[in-house]
Amino acid sequence: MRAIWKGAVAFGLVNVPVRLYSATGEHEVTLHQVHKEDGGRIRYRKFCSIDNEPVEMSDIAKGYETDDGELVVLTDEDFASLPLSTEREIEVLEFVPVDQVDPILLQKTYYLEPEKTAAKPYALLRGALEQADRVAVVKVALRQRESMAILRVRDNVIVMQTLLWPDEVRAADFPVLDADVSVRPQELAMAASLVESLAADFDPSQYEDRYAGALEQLIEAKVSSGSTRALPVPAGEEAGANGGGDVVDLLAALQRSVEKARGARGDAPAPEAEEKPAPKARKAAEKKPAAKKATDEDEPTPRKTRRKAS
Repeated sequence: MRAIWKGAVAFGLVNVPVRLYSATGEHEVTLHQVHKEDGGRIRYRKFCSIDNEPVEMSDIAKGYETDDGELVVLTDEDFASLPLSTEREIEVLEFVPVDQVDPILLQKTYYLEPEKTAAKPYALLRGALEQADRVAVVKVALRQRESMAILRVRDNVIVMQTLLWPDEVRAADFPVLDADVSVRPQELAMAASLVESLAADFDPSQYEDRYAGALEQLIEAKVSSGSTRALPVPAGEEAGANGGGDVVDLLAALQRSVEKARGARGDAPAPEAEEKPAPKARKAAEKKPAAKKATDEDEPTPRKTRRKAS
């Protein structure tokens, strides 16, 4: 794992230098939006709604619209001037019973790893949490945002879970729940009996994501049956941004390199190199055996290798 944040836990007069690691990660299968016809990736460009011109990221700022329709533009310099009192510090505020923290407030989970020189104060904080059977309420600044969080112990590691602010939890306003509904004792007893029949100790390892598993099997089946196509190479800026240029030009350059090497050895030129392919024929050159042979005789480029690996 790679640390995403470095700072210290301020525990009274004790500072515990720590590294922060994301404790969770979703296992979803990564899919991209592509054009059905040619498989090209669907890209989204940012346009200005006033002049309808594309806008670079360096020219984008954040804006706030006031109630009377005025616009306040905030730049990176404006955000940099804002104070974050808990920056690079996890400030312990108090210790509370865990059952007083409503689970609806819980957000992202992180592991705290101590620096080598902070193993003892880390163990001290961990022991205090375990002995008190409470969680520590803290404040921390992550990604330009100040958050509440709790510290607890899990498998000998101190875990930090960020919390929503109270005003970020919406009220449940459902008038239908205020209606007078009569439940007969027999119905309640039957429901309680059903609950008892399904009672168990929670073991999440016995469950699996059937959809993700089925999707992976579907993809593997298509690969095994040959239902794949070569990754298309975007023209213009996209190809240039990846350091490549047009694939046809690349194949032509490789062909010239092979011809030059053969000429240095005194070999006769390859028949396919005697005539320059027509523009329309160039597009089919990717799939011709001759083009493949040319790339095999020269060292494969990193770009072509990456496309195969994808």
